Amino acid sequence: MTIKDTISEQVSSNKVMLYMKGTPQFPQCGFSGKAVQILQACETEFGSADVLADPDIRQGIKDFSNWPTVPQLYVNGQFVGGCDIMIEMYENGELQKVINGA
Repeated sequence: MTIKDTISEQVSSNKVMLYMKGTPQFPQCGFSGKAVQILQACETEFGSADVLADPDIRQGIKDFSNWPTVPQLYVNGQFVGGCDIMIEMYENGELQKVINGA
């Protein structure tokens, strides 16, 4: 199984999937912490992967999405964006619609 296969499996088996630095209980950067807060405010369950724990995932997720930074959010297998996009979507109510429509 390639790293792309692993990521595809994670993204498809979790309605909401967050790739982050650290864990939801112990985020290791401010952006990851903010992403977790936003998802918790949306009152949704989500899967997560700690990119710091696996260098293959850390680089693989950037290649998978063609997005250079972490955190990265996926909903229903679709890449949503990073922290700034999550903040903007949450503030205008769009993120909640995407998650609830999932």
